[in-house]
Amino acid sequence: MRRAVPLDALTALYHRRSGQTHLVTEPVPAILAALAHGPATLAELVVRLELQGLVADTDTPARLRERLDELETIGLVWRL
Repeated sequence: MRRAVPLDALTALYHRRSGQTHLVTEPVPAILAALAHGPATLAELVVRLELQGLVADTDTPARLRERLDELETIGLVWRL
């Protein structure tokens, strides 16, 4: 579980399980918001982001995969 607090251009994410706070910028908050609706494949996540008008920030599946890998490394998302 995590808590998000917007701070102008940044968002502070407090990850309760690890006790760590991460400062992130878009598109990370949008990715996490899209995943809050449930697990998704990469293609499904692209569609969710398109519906939010955010595909420009994650313009290729490869770039989105890189972001997801980074988020997985710091424990904010995980693969099922």
